[in-house]
Amino acid sequence: MKTGLQAGHDSAAPIVQLVDEHAADEAAQLARARAFAEPLLAGRALDTGEDALAHADGVAAVLQQIGAAPSMRAAAYLVYAGDFLNKPEEVVEKAFGPSHASLVLHTRKLVQIQRAARDAKVGEDQRALQTERVRKMLLAFSRDLRVVLLRLASRLQTLRYHAATRRACPEVLARESMQVFAPLANRLGIWQIKWELEDLSFRFLQPDDYRTVARLLDEKRVEREQRVEAFRVRLMAQLRAHGLRAEVQGRPKHLYSIWKKMQGKSLDFTRVFDIRAMRVIVDGVPDCYAVLSRVHELYRPVPGEFDDYIAKPKANGYQSLHTVVLDQDDRAVEVQIRTRAMHEHAEHGVAAHWAYKEAGTKGYAGVVAGADFDAQVAEARKAVLRQLLAWERDFAAPSTGTGEGVFDDRIYVFTPDAAVVELPAGATPIDFAYAVHTDLGHRCRGAKVDGAMVPLNTPLKSGQTVEVTAIKEGGPSLDWLNAELGYMRSTRSRAKVRAWFNALALAGTIARGREAVEKLLQREGRTAIKLDDLAAQLGFRNADALFEVVGKDEFSLRHIENLLRPAEPLPTPDEVIALKRTRAEGESPKGGVLVVGVESLLTTLARCCRPAPPDAISGYVTRGKGVAIHRRDCSNFREMAARSPERVIAVEWGVPRGDKGAMYPVDVMVEAADRQGLLRDISEVFAKEKMNVAGVKTQTVRDAQGGTAWMTFTIEVADAARLAQVLHLVGRVAGVRSARRK
Repeated sequence: MKTGLQAGHDSAAPIVQLVDEHAADEAAQLARARAFAEPLLAGRALDTGEDALAHADGVAAVLQQIGAAPSMRAAAYLVYAGDFLNKPEEVVEKAFGPSHASLVLHTRKLVQIQRAARDAKVGEDQRALQTERVRKMLLAFSRDLRVVLLRLASRLQTLRYHAATRRACPEVLARESMQVFAPLANRLGIWQIKWELEDLSFRFLQPDDYRTVARLLDEKRVEREQRVEAFRVRLMAQLRAHGLRAEVQGRPKHLYSIWKKMQGKSLDFTRVFDIRAMRVIVDGVPDCYAVLSRVHELYRPVPGEFDDYIAKPKANGYQSLHTVVLDQDDRAVEVQIRTRAMHEHAEHGVAAHWAYKEAGTKGYAGVVAGADFDAQVAEARKAVLRQLLAWERDFAAPSTGTGEGVFDDRIYVFTPDAAVVELPAGATPIDFAYAVHTDLGHRCRGAKVDGAMVPLNTPLKSGQTVEVTAIKEGGPSLDWLNAELGYMRSTRSRAKVRAWFNALALAGTIARGREAVEKLLQREGRTAIKLDDLAAQLGFRNADALFEVVGKDEFSLRHIENLLRPAEPLPTPDEVIALKRTRAEGESPKGGVLVVGVESLLTTLARCCRPAPPDAISGYVTRGKGVAIHRRDCSNFREMAARSPERVIAVEWGVPRGDKGAMYPVDVMVEAADRQGLLRDISEVFAKEKMNVAGVKTQTVRDAQGGTAWMTFTIEVADAARLAQVLHLVGRVAGVRSARRK
């Protein structure tokens, strides 16, 4: 019978064998990839001026420094070899498998996009926006973390090349490295790449400041290094004497970090603590705090310069204890204390998480296949995603607060001049046109994608170049608003199209109002009056505002008539008597209206408000037209009464005699969703209620929902009190939104 120990050794043996075999396979794959790429890259130059093979070797070396697997380093050769193959994805897939083919495809695509973005013809005021879009494109392509790591390593190698050869580095490339790649490396916690990107970019962007800091570091360098070494030896001896196993090493000095602290805190060079720094690496977290205690016993800590990033890690997962103490000569020394695992993460960050892409069921880098393998993969992907989303939030606040959709909800395409345009996923050439310029969107009639004509409802993909064909004049089509046809995905585009049709409808309304006002002015012989002055006298900001309400039947032309006509003098007693007429015995007054205290005056029902029993009414004495009968709530009557109260006369409804009662015309306004048969259905309601329709005016305004119909019915009633019941029935007709008396 085997002991548990023996059984454990026996079960571990196949796992170790699998890991060894996998490592051997990957090493062979790396050698094969370089041999495959060498004849393609030898003697070739990249657009940066670098030798292609030397650049690929440098990228593979950078990846090795941060712990990449051989298969990952192999991809560095295949990506650059792809530039010199006819069908790179197909060739790589046959020779090295679909995983490497996918990596080659996406990395080459991203490289092409970044090159085009850097060469884009945009003004200085657009550079910041262009950099922001490059950063977002990097996010959009980073479903596969290997793409991001390859781009980081490639950019670092390019900066190293410019530094080693002392060739001037293009400012746009150095600035992009500082503003995009270094923050990304920081967010992913890959410290080795982050600080070197910053220092090299600093060297190219601000050479004078770089040389100043470098010169300050070089001064008394030997003396400073001797002091640092003495501090290191003494601290290690003290820790060992207290039974603490620790590795103590000097920490690299980063010029950009020193310069930034000098600028940000207005510090003198001698007061920057990064100049003298130690790093203590121990086995476990309890040892970290034990070492911290011992350091504070040996040296006096500087107040306010202690940070516990173990209890509260940084956003990118960085953990360490930071403290600043004074040595025997009262010189500040920064001490960082961390475990070995924390140190690996600080140097390599989440780079280790590409394991989920490289590992198969055989396992990789200590991740052994087993029941919990899927869970490990899921956690690795979540860790990467969290850091990339956090990097996104470093630059712009998330719209949803959840960070979801950063990768899936946006695409990035190019104008013919290589300017980057950000669009929602699934966006079409019409969305693209509106994103470039509203007027271009209105006039868009065709599009080319990567040089080929496509329908306007074709979904675009990241990296494509879009060219819009536009007419000289014109506007959008109503079909674009039909969601089923798929012409637009962007809410911004839809809003612009709706605004265009709303403006078109408004222009029609204003034209109708202008026509009505101008006809009135011609009738009154006042065509010389300035329309803006007329509008101002009526209380409108300009003539178009007046035309709009007139065109909507929301403002009566009677107001303009009253303004244009001089006030009529009061009728003399003789004129009032002349208005009398004779009527037969027992005859009701015409219109069923009696003027209180005066017999047989001529009366007319005002057309502006169309009164009918039992409305409360009042009379207004006009010149030559008798007494005009208005509803008391009529706005025209209130205005005239306020201007000439002496013309107001009391009236009341008379009692009709005979078999047939008087009929009174009233106006009813109906608003409804336009549809076929709407007028017929409303007319049937009036017919069933035995109400005669004397006239109808209709107007339809087209919109995204089909259109809105405005109808004015003139119906004859004997009693206005019954009108409310009929309007209720009209309101129940399908599509009717409101029905009211005018």
